[in-house]
Amino acid sequence: MASATNPTTRLVVLVSGNGSNLQAIIDACADGSIPGRVAAVVSDNADAFGLQRAVRAGVPSVHVGRRDGESRNDYDARLADVVAGFAPDVIVLAGWMRILTADFLGWFPARVINLHPALPGELPGTRAIERAWQEAMAGERTVSGVMVHLVPDEGVDDGPVLASADVPIRPDDTLETFEQRVHDTEHRVLVDTIRTLCEQPTRAKMNNAGAPT
Repeated sequence: MASATNPTTRLVVLVSGNGSNLQAIIDACADGSIPGRVAAVVSDNADAFGLQRAVRAGVPSVHVGRRDGESRNDYDARLADVVAGFAPDVIVLAGWMRILTADFLGWFPARVINLHPALPGELPGTRAIERAWQEAMAGERTVSGVMVHLVPDEGVDDGPVLASADVPIRPDDTLETFEQRVHDTEHRVLVDTIRTLCEQPTRAKMNNAGAPT
């Protein structure tokens, strides 16, 4: 865990898929843009490319799959135990496709952040980029965006907002060009937000937050 003599922030990143935002975090830690390091990458999907990205970067990677018949709460409690073993200061949900329960979130108060490819209050849930594009094609939307927010509970993409940025949908866009600009914006906003969290003087209080009683 980070301390006054070793201020490097420990990040644990949870991914379910490709992990391009994970790669942005790894690269930013390596070049000093983020004053921290990825202590571990955890995935619920054994085939997630994000796990391979972690291995390539020399970062511990762990697959925590759901067992047959296991409840969400039991899975989340087991996941929390694994994540806690890496003593995280900040937990980043970067393409994590499961809604976490209090059995996980209660162990890490004010330390879990999520990236969502839409603006605050818009397009919660999956396929937000595609849904924004479909609305644009129907003449109902000219801009979407990305946000990073805290995850205090089981609400879907509606926690307190830490940062957001617009991504205009241009007349000459294809879904592919729009999606790429969303991803480019995700990388920038996520890295900037994590940097800010790492530099906050209140981080020490977050570090000392314990498990629920």
